Amino acid sequence: MSLTEMKLESNSKIRIDFGGGNLSSDGGLLLMKEFLSKIGFEQLAAATFKTTDGAKRFHSDVDNLLQVMYQLFSSYNEDDCADELSNEPVITAALEKERLASQPTLSRFFNRMDESTLQQFSDMLIELRKIVYRINPPKQILFDLDSTLLRLFGNQEGKGYNVHYADVGYHPLLCYDSLTGDLLKAELRTGTQYCGKDAAAFMQSLFDEFNDNYYQTQLFLRGDSGFAMPDLFDACEDNCCKYAIRLKENSTLRKLAAEFDEILFDRTRDNAIDYAVVYGEFDYQAGSWRHPRRVAVKIEKPHGQMDHLYTFIVTNMNLPVRDIIRFYCNRGTMENLIKEGKNGFDFGAVSSSTMIVNSNRFQLHCLAYNLFNWFRRLVLPKSMRKMQVDTIRLKLIKIAARVAHKARQLWFRLCSHCPYQDEFRITLANIQALPV
Repeated sequence: MSLTEMKLESNSKIRIDFGGGNLSSDGGLLLMKEFLSKIGFEQLAAATFKTTDGAKRFHSDVDNLLQVMYQLFSSYNEDDCADELSNEPVITAALEKERLASQPTLSRFFNRMDESTLQQFSDMLIELRKIVYRINPPKQILFDLDSTLLRLFGNQEGKGYNVHYADVGYHPLLCYDSLTGDLLKAELRTGTQYCGKDAAAFMQSLFDEFNDNYYQTQLFLRGDSGFAMPDLFDACEDNCCKYAIRLKENSTLRKLAAEFDEILFDRTRDNAIDYAVVYGEFDYQAGSWRHPRRVAVKIEKPHGQMDHLYTFIVTNMNLPVRDIIRFYCNRGTMENLIKEGKNGFDFGAVSSSTMIVNSNRFQLHCLAYNLFNWFRRLVLPKSMRKMQVDTIRLKLIKIAARVAHKARQLWFRLCSHCPYQDEFRITLANIQALPV
């Protein structure tokens, strides 16, 4: 086939063959290889990650883990992609192997995972966080709690109908640091779980980690009304975490806000068309709360409407009411973070029949998201640090490369007309300059 010449009828001067040599479309993965090595991920995985059967294999557990990571970095999200990538020159060079694991090998790798590997993913994330935070210590952490739906179409264990999303799937719980985009913790749950169920227990391990290891860091938390749980309020207060959590509107809260409602009626008496808003606050204690808490309220009349809309935020912060409302409303960025994880790193790849395997798959994809996010914010040029993952892939990962063997050296000759050569060089220099 490499000697068979083809031509175009539309232009007889153009000739085509398959003799171009050993090529790759993912030359930028060499940057990810250098970054993972620099922060010690390869060494950490080799020291801590293994499945439980103990058998010796040509494709080791760590090799399989790294291969899946590189596939996710370059958007080869499906297990089937492994068969097409078996001789991919960049990934094989990164793993120092002649051939990559096939799809059946990766599927068996996932099926060997259990509760112990689930804990290993958690431990690796905590250790990697220590490394990253030594490089760039955080002054503040903003815990943003939310849940999402991972739709299922098979007979996966634990799937269920979720009323809020009106669909069938899993209903994982997620906690991001919205200041950096880091996914601090994730837990795969059955589809019927309520979004705020066991949120306090979910957060306690993060509170313990940050209070023990980063005690000088200020902690903040936001959540919608699904997380208005008294045990979560108590956990935040007991762990020195400032919070702003929305309360579901009810008759008691509206009664307590009646004076602010009257103010809004007075302001709009002569002009019922334009937008108007009133802010206020009061103390409130529900029957299950251990003490009264401050509630900030925003009452607004939309343009051209007569109805009043209420926003109630319970908080232990001392900010003015408007700032508390603004602080809470900025949690809209959380949806973008979830969307990037689902679209960019295929969080929904939970196609195994058992929930424990799907939980491990989910954690592996979350780890890949975090590694890429650290890569983005620690070493990319400043002009690229706010770009979405697909844009970064297009500009820095999807670079054509030709492989050449010279003596004992392996040369990757990247595309001469790549428009992002300067960004590539800056990123590589930033990686090698990391104070790890």
